[in-house]
Amino acid sequence: MPAEVALLARHLRTLWSAGGTVLNGWLHLPDALAAEVMARAGWDSLTVDLQHGMSGDAAALSMLQAITGTAVVPLVRVPGLDPERIMRMLDWGFLGVICPMVETAAQARALVQACRYPPHGDRSFGPTRAALIYGPEYGAWADAEVLIFAMIETVRGLENLDEILATPGLSGIYVGPGDLGQTMGIGAKLDRDDADFLETLRDLAQRTTARGLIPGVFAVSPAYGHRMAGFGYRLITLSSDFRLLNTGARQSVNEFARLSAESPTKSR
Repeated sequence: MPAEVALLARHLRTLWSAGGTVLNGWLHLPDALAAEVMARAGWDSLTVDLQHGMSGDAAALSMLQAITGTAVVPLVRVPGLDPERIMRMLDWGFLGVICPMVETAAQARALVQACRYPPHGDRSFGPTRAALIYGPEYGAWADAEVLIFAMIETVRGLENLDEILATPGLSGIYVGPGDLGQTMGIGAKLDRDDADFLETLRDLAQRTTARGLIPGVFAVSPAYGHRMAGFGYRLITLSSDFRLLNTGARQSVNEFARLSAESPTKSR
């Protein structure tokens, strides 16, 4: 594997091995330029969201191309446990998969098998673009380097956590706080401060770490993300391009309105 490819493919593992926390950006907008802007903002990784984002396959590919060539590791959240879709995303060159709604050990095994070549999995060999950008030896190292995260976001997933964590080849879990709160009967909300929910988040991180795996979680604010890092989460997603654009635009408009109200201007 060429040195620059090795650095990218192993970048997140290197950070984790050194005890660091990976800062992950999230891409909801179906736009290559937005992806390029995010890729140059300093994130360790970027996740193209095909579940709740607005991207179809054509947009996702152009976004991946915009990320390629930067030092950012491209990840993808697939819409569901669809082996054919997962294989396709990996063939394009994504270096990690986040799969939603994993609730059982059988589903976790199916996820791993979709990401691994035989004899360790069922991934069909055809890394057309992956081999183009990472080199012809991609197939020899992909199984060792591609990251696989199962999303824990339901009560059933919580109940089966130990069995899911025992899945060979799984890199870690990724907590979806909104869906998790919804299935717990307390409503979908991000960055929540409920004591019981916070204890659940802490327990998830601790049990995952005890298995030698990586716990990840979605946060909106940097302060909450920092708090989750203190709980032991090692993959922290901060907001998304959509949310950052929406928040920044509203802040600018509101700030101008505030200044105008405090000091009205007169036109000549």
